[in-house]
Order: sequence, then structure tokens, then C-alpha cells
Amino acid sequence: MARRVNPVGLHGGIALTTVPTTLINGEPREWVSVHDRGFQYGDGLFETLAVARQEPLLWDRHLRRLFRGAARLGIDVPADTGTVLRAEADRLCRGVERAVLKIVLTRGASGRGYTPPADSAPTRVVSRSRWADSLSRTHGVTVKFCDTPVARNRALAGIKHLNRLEQIQARRELGTNYDEGLMSDETGHVIEGTMSNVFVVSGGALLTPDLSYSGVEGVMRELVLEHAANLSLACRVAALTRENVLNAEEVFLTNSLIGVWPIARMESKTYPAGPVTQRIRELIQETRGVV
Repeated sequence: MARRVNPVGLHGGIALTTVPTTLINGEPREWVSVHDRGFQYGDGLFETLAVARQEPLLWDRHLRRLFRGAARLGIDVPADTGTVLRAEADRLCRGVERAVLKIVLTRGASGRGYTPPADSAPTRVVSRSRWADSLSRTHGVTVKFCDTPVARNRALAGIKHLNRLEQIQARRELGTNYDEGLMSDETGHVIEGTMSNVFVVSGGALLTPDLSYSGVEGVMRELVLEHAANLSLACRVAALTRENVLNAEEVFLTNSLIGVWPIARMESKTYPAGPVTQRIRELIQETRGVV
């Protein structure tokens, strides 16, 4: 009788069965307790990282933002969490050429009610998913202004918390005609994209929205601001209106996966792939070590 062999897929030269795609508190599985406050209330944070040649890119920056957010929310993170998360990330990225890594940190499980328990233990979720070809686009993207507003709340501004209903509703507006949408607050100021930060070039200066009251302070946004300073490029955080965007000379979007996306068309307005965008994009590619 022929011996039965179970087929094993390969990814990056190693058996997929040896590399899990999700770790929850270090264990290979794909579910959390129904009592977890991340599931019940969105009580937590997340980070999304690009992976290239087994390396989660900009790791230190993502971890700093994760811990800043945890401190803002009052989530008590054990001292060794950074080391533990890195070990889990390395395990998931072993042998992987290109992928997306996501880290979710919740306050952990508790009983019913909004009041956080005094003794909850945070839940860690680290997962890996495939790299979509659309993330590597080199040409400009099409964008629209979304009707769904982003709320102003200084207590949550800047951090990447799990409550993303505004962005989900805004994404529903895009259909198949647009790659991304820009969201404004109730005062009419442009804040961010549904999954990105926005920069405009106006009068030779680089401008990005003020996120003091809403929006996510992106890791890539932070990096672009640093590069602009090193280039001695006039750059400032400012209150931007839709008119500022439409009248800009160049507009581009950033996040940790796409790097820099030039906007080619904003509804009926078209933009060139200008020199500031191109230079910033080149510097970001050099920093990340990927093209």
C-alpha cells in the first residue's frame, strides 16, 4: 500500500505548517474570548507594518506609538511586552519575503460594563497576511472628499485605537472609482484619508493637517516631516480646507504600507507628480529599503 503523504505548502522556502499566521498571547490560534474588551468595546490599539525580507519595517517607531497609545488609554503593559512582541513578529516573518504584519493590543478580558477592571491582563494579537499588489503602486491614485466626518476628541486624537467605524463608513462611499477618500471634521477642516495621512505642496511649502483634535499621527507622516526638515524644506502643520487641497500644486498620501502615494486626481482636479513628492518618495524608499 502506498504511504499517504499530507501536502505541505511552501512560502519563502519553508513549510507553511512551521510558520503560523496568527499568535494570540504567543499561542497559534485565531480567536479571542468573547469577554475581551477589544471585541466588546474596541478597547485597544493596533499597528500595521510592512514586512520586507523577513523584517518588520520601522519597528521601533510603531512600537513607540503603540506604547504611547497604551499610556494614553491607561492600559497597563508589562515591561517585557516590546521584547515579547518582537519575538512573536520574528516568528511570523521567518522566511517571508513580503507581507503585512498587524499587532493588536487590547485591555484584555473583563466582566460586563464600561469600567475597566483594575487587574486585567492585556491581550496581544500578532498576525501576518499577504502583501497585496495594489500596495506597491507607483502611479498616482484617484481620491474624493468623503461625506462621513471624523469626530473631534482631543482625548483620543493621534492614537491608533480600535474604533474605526468612521473610516469604515467613509470607505463605503468610495465604490470602485476611487482609491482613497479624504475625511474632514465637523468644522470643515481636512484631517486625513480613510487609511492615510495627507500632505499638500502649496507655494513651495509642505503642509499637513493639524491632528490635535482628531486623526491618527501616522508613523510615515512622522518620517516625512523629519525628511522635510533635513531637506530644509519649508514644512508646517496647519489647518487645511478642501480649497487648500484643490488649489495645491502637489498632493500625496502616506501610510506605513504604501509609503508615499501621489494623488493624480482629486474628484475633477488633476495634479502632476511634482518634484517635492518625488523627492520625498525617494527618501522614504531609501529609509525603508524597499521599492
